[in-house]
Amino acid sequence: MSTTVNVNGIEFQPRLLINGEFVEASDKSTFNVINPATGEISCKVPEATEDDTNRAVAAAKAAHSGWAALDPTKRGAYLKKLAALLREHKSTLAHLEAISMGVPVTHYFHADIGADELEYFSEAWPHIQGQSSVNTPGYVTMTLRQPFGVVACIIPWNGPLYFFAAKAAAALITGNTVVLKSSEKAPLAVAYAAELITKAGFPPGVFNVLSGHGLPSGRCLARHMDVRALSFTGSSRTGKLIQEEAAKTNLKSVTLELGGKSPAIIFDDANIEQALSATMMSILLNSGQVCMANSRVYVQKSVAPKFIEAFTQRMAAVRGGNPLDPQTQMGPQADEIQYKNIMSYIEEGKKSGTLAVGGKGMLDETKGYFVEPTVFLDTPEDAKIMKEEIFGPVLNINTFATEEEVVAKANDTEFGLYAAVFTNDISRAMRMAKALESGYVSINCSSPTMGRDLPFGGYKGSGQGREGKLYSMDHFLEVKSVIIKLDEAKL
Repeated sequence: MSTTVNVNGIEFQPRLLINGEFVEASDKSTFNVINPATGEISCKVPEATEDDTNRAVAAAKAAHSGWAALDPTKRGAYLKKLAALLREHKSTLAHLEAISMGVPVTHYFHADIGADELEYFSEAWPHIQGQSSVNTPGYVTMTLRQPFGVVACIIPWNGPLYFFAAKAAAALITGNTVVLKSSEKAPLAVAYAAELITKAGFPPGVFNVLSGHGLPSGRCLARHMDVRALSFTGSSRTGKLIQEEAAKTNLKSVTLELGGKSPAIIFDDANIEQALSATMMSILLNSGQVCMANSRVYVQKSVAPKFIEAFTQRMAAVRGGNPLDPQTQMGPQADEIQYKNIMSYIEEGKKSGTLAVGGKGMLDETKGYFVEPTVFLDTPEDAKIMKEEIFGPVLNINTFATEEEVVAKANDTEFGLYAAVFTNDISRAMRMAKALESGYVSINCSSPTMGRDLPFGGYKGSGQGREGKLYSMDHFLEVKSVIIKLDEAKL
């Protein structure tokens, strides 16, 4: 099987980017990337070894002093060049995402929003500031904000180009050097973006890109003594392992954006059409493979029949298809592991709730990892599919009578990433926003809607720390306190 992939007549070979050079894995090992719509192998991709990871970290460490000393406007200029290249090549990137993790090309926006992040951070350097004080008599005191050094970014497979850009840009503009690892489920677009890094002219070692599984390269980054900060987005299970490795080694600073079991709460005074559209888009976006998808919907009893009838009819009309087809509404699940996991949850759901729509996998029929959009009704709150993240197009609809009841149900989870509330009562909206144990609460909209300048992150098991614009920069900057004794001569 080829180590190259043909995109619009151009042969592209995924490789590791270490110290400004494209290389194969040191032991020549590769892994297969499967097209989830067909089950066929799209390409072979290098599996970064521990030696490769160590070399990438060493290159980043060697490049750090020069990069940190560089005029921040010049650091920003590299980010702007990379942003322009992402926009220029977004059709190629969309194709690569389609054949690696199944995003429909017409739904592909990751390159554009990734470019937005690069452009924002390219001019965010004036915010890298400390503070000064004369509150200590006889002294002037100040704080400095300085880069950690080498930072690691481990990104998820469900939005690779966005996370590639957002995490790396915040780290780079603050003067850190980066080793970024893509997910084994979706490495192609990131490997192509690595080529754009070199076209943008980044100095060798400043921005290194690896592909591979969590073992060995991800674990190596998590425990590496020269990596001083790490940003991870992915599953709660993996986040705990990363935190454990960091604690065992050098106590590197770790930010984790993890899983969710997000509730959407629809009161009887809500705009039902607005709630229908928003909650349906949330659970179908990326075939339900979104950490903040509203997978639990609670509808007030008086409007529940109307909502459920309309919602189930619309969900039943959605069909999966080839992600390269512009007419496709929903793509497949990312791979066989995802497909089997989702189908096992659906079988569990049939035992505990009432199946209203869907419930079938389409692998035998299509040879691809397609799952019908699925809705369960009246599922007990303690059921497995109400408690655990499914990460697929599977949604539970339950009913409630009072605010107190639905707040208790919504908060009865170890997750707390995103919650949505639909009501036209502003006082109720504010009461709910305060009461919900969630890092993000939306009113009359649902995920993935987010404010441009708000932090993002979770309560409880959904993570630690916050990301987004200046909050991301804070994660990549150390704080140093400086105290200066003044002459005691009197004025």
